[in-house]
Amino acid sequence: MAFVPYLFKSFFFRLVEFFRHWYLNSFKIYTHFVISLLEKLDRGIAFKITLRYFFHPLFGDYTVLGHILGIFFRFWRLAFGAIVYSVFVAIAVFFYFVWLAAPAYMIFKILTAQ
Repeated sequence: MAFVPYLFKSFFFRLVEFFRHWYLNSFKIYTHFVISLLEKLDRGIAFKITLRYFFHPLFGDYTVLGHILGIFFRFWRLAFGAIVYSVFVAIAVFFYFVWLAAPAYMIFKILTAQ
């Protein structure tokens, strides 16, 4: 009967480790994954560089028209980039919440199975 306390201790240890692994470690891994995908996405959209050079003219055209067109085109590029990033982050957050809800959903389906 000395193994019964060991079984209870082992059960609760494994339960805590599961939740630590499922919620804490997955958060670290998933955020790293999403941030690295955002960095790869930024190589094509160049949001940060476009924002840095927002008031500079395009292609070194320092005329008034060059300044106006530079601001105009960069504004629309930033707007497009913000929309793409927002959609990407919203989708990533949705999938992470699905991941978080999966154990609770499985427990609910097990308990309500007939």
